[in-house]
Amino acid sequence: MASEPVNVSEFQELARQALPKMYYDFYAGGAEDQQTLEENVKAFHRIIIRPRILVDVSRVDMSTTILGYNTSAPIMVAPTALHKLAHPEGEVATARAAAACGTIMALSFTSMCTVEEVASSCNAVRFFQLYVYKKREISALMVQRAERNGFKAIILTADTPRLGRREADIKNKMISPQLKNLEGLVSTEVHTDKGSNMEAFASRTLDASLCWKDIGWLKSITSLPILIKGILTREDAIKAVEVGVAGIVVSNHGARQLDYSPATITVLEEVILAVRGRIPVLFDGGVRRGTDIFKALALGARAVMIGRPIIYGLAAKGEDGVRRVLSMLKDELELTMALSGCCSVKDITRRHVMTEQDRLHCRL
Repeated sequence: MASEPVNVSEFQELARQALPKMYYDFYAGGAEDQQTLEENVKAFHRIIIRPRILVDVSRVDMSTTILGYNTSAPIMVAPTALHKLAHPEGEVATARAAAACGTIMALSFTSMCTVEEVASSCNAVRFFQLYVYKKREISALMVQRAERNGFKAIILTADTPRLGRREADIKNKMISPQLKNLEGLVSTEVHTDKGSNMEAFASRTLDASLCWKDIGWLKSITSLPILIKGILTREDAIKAVEVGVAGIVVSNHGARQLDYSPATITVLEEVILAVRGRIPVLFDGGVRRGTDIFKALALGARAVMIGRPIIYGLAAKGEDGVRRVLSMLKDELELTMALSGCCSVKDITRRHVMTEQDRLHCRL
């Protein structure tokens, strides 16, 4: 019998064994040369933790709030697409696992379970991730359904005017399944002889004209707080504050959009300094360990989002796999906090980490 996974990364191999190659490549792959995909993880390795000793850490409290909602730890389930390709219960299984772990889940616009199915699956705080389509009425309807079904915030993914070049999907001729949320609104059937029909579908549907002024339109159709996901620069962070959004998600879309964009952890502090505490900043990309979460929090993130590891847990062991992934990360974060002398999330400060830039300054 194969040994049970003891860390989150080991679920990836189990998922690879469980999934058809086309689906595994879809989940695991990044854009073009996949340099950013690799750097999202490796950049964490270059940040050093500076632990403090002789602190009473007999009790460690990881609880925090995200947009005012209580959560057991500064960890969220990131919006990721097409969970039923990983497991028959799809996003419902993921939602139940997140609820059991006291974790906020962001449901993807391209989920394979409906908003209503996920909302009725369990009682929990959930956010809804939004793409804006050329037919704006489709996106507006999805926002209204999310609000009507108790979702607490909208996460606008703003880095996708077009789909990034994902060469594994092109080679595999990846086909997007029909999405129940969009039944009667738009068909995912696209006939193309140029590779992935997902790329062709995205080209047909995504609104490449979306710009900053459209945040006003989004505010006009919902009373929910709006977060912008996909920010990587000081300039865009300042604009996000100026247009009055409720929060930012520092993200490069799991390295699936623009290759050679920066690893997210390398630009987190730039965004934090630009925002100056006016709105919360969430973090997405490359988190595989509790130490990674600790580093992101030390650099200013309110919480981190977990994407691929959730899918790998779901593919390997269904709802229980997602629970185990979240539990592993929570356990590792608690241990990191204890060994670093932090009894609560608020105790984690910038002084607890040293980045490459810090080391460079020390040499000068």
